[in-house]
Amino acid sequence: MGCLGNVIWFLFGGLWQGLSWTISGILWCITIIGIPIGRQCFKFASLAFFPFGKEIQYGGGAMSTLANILWLVISGIPLAISAALNGVLLCCTIIGIPFGMQCFKIAKLALMPFGATVIEI
Repeated sequence: MGCLGNVIWFLFGGLWQGLSWTISGILWCITIIGIPIGRQCFKFASLAFFPFGKEIQYGGGAMSTLANILWLVISGIPLAISAALNGVLLCCTIIGIPFGMQCFKIAKLALMPFGATVIEI
């Protein structure tokens, strides 16, 4: 399901979610202080483009918590809401449930991206 799922995902939602992470990363990189946050956005944009076959492992310390709070206030909430709404729409059909679950995975990541790592399975 990995390769076929990623192709279908890219056509029906992954393109827009990946672009939103990329645009968010570009906006963060405008300031020097925001460059580390922008680089993290670019890493997770690749996950948003092709999420099948990848898992997210959460962790981190105090700096990750501070970055997550700053992220949540500025960019996290709009990205999480858009991913969650896309997931709800995709879960309306039986065929769309696996794609909706990927949206919910990305919505959770949009709420706390720092300290998270992507693992290939």
